[in-house]
Amino acid sequence: MIILLPPSETKATRARGRAMNLDSLSNPELNDARRNVINALTAVSARPDAASALNVSPNLTDDIARNTRLTTAPALPASSLYTGVLYDALDLASLTGADKTRAGRRVVISSALYGAVRLRDAVAPYRLSMAVNLPGIGPLASFWKPLLDAPLTEAAGRGLVIDCRSSTYAASWAPSGDLAKRWVHIRVPGATHMAKHTRGLVTRALVTDPRDPRTPAALAEQLAETFDVALTAPKSATKPWILDATAR
Repeated sequence: MIILLPPSETKATRARGRAMNLDSLSNPELNDARRNVINALTAVSARPDAASALNVSPNLTDDIARNTRLTTAPALPASSLYTGVLYDALDLASLTGADKTRAGRRVVISSALYGAVRLRDAVAPYRLSMAVNLPGIGPLASFWKPLLDAPLTEAAGRGLVIDCRSSTYAASWAPSGDLAKRWVHIRVPGATHMAKHTRGLVTRALVTDPRDPRTPAALAEQLAETFDVALTAPKSATKPWILDATAR
């Protein structure tokens, strides 16, 4: 299985350390595209109208300035870079042994700048949303969608695609063909402020369990041990199964 997570808006930083080395990242076939987005984001972020172009608050001057230092800033592993409600609930720092290894194998984080990253990938902090129409690149979701198909399909293999992304990031890739039959979107009913927290808990439950369910029904049965769940079949061949999950 692979578990698709959204990034967080806020990112951790560090004062010292080695700069990002694209050649060390997973899915090196994405590196030419990554360089193009890095170059475009660096150029836009140096402009007086950068906040408007990136659709962020003008008060985020430090975040915008950080975008101009992507090739020289100290890099952090994705497991430390992304912060916020979902990642607090996932609590990657507490994982050890087989659970940590399993998380590294299963978790894929969607990124407007890097396309997709694994937890071990050391990347530069940035501020960029998948919803941005980046000058020199265009709408980022449309840019990444064809490029992500091959590596994410290969990563999923014969397993499930468990989708915890927001709609903004889900637009950057959707499983197709036979893989679409094994695509499960995790939905959290009720209060939206709990959605990120619950998806973090679901991800933790899946990376701390050695079982590898191969069907949406088997996934629902496994998660029902710790969550209240309801599984809904796809409305069409291009839509995911919906698994509603509520933490007990």
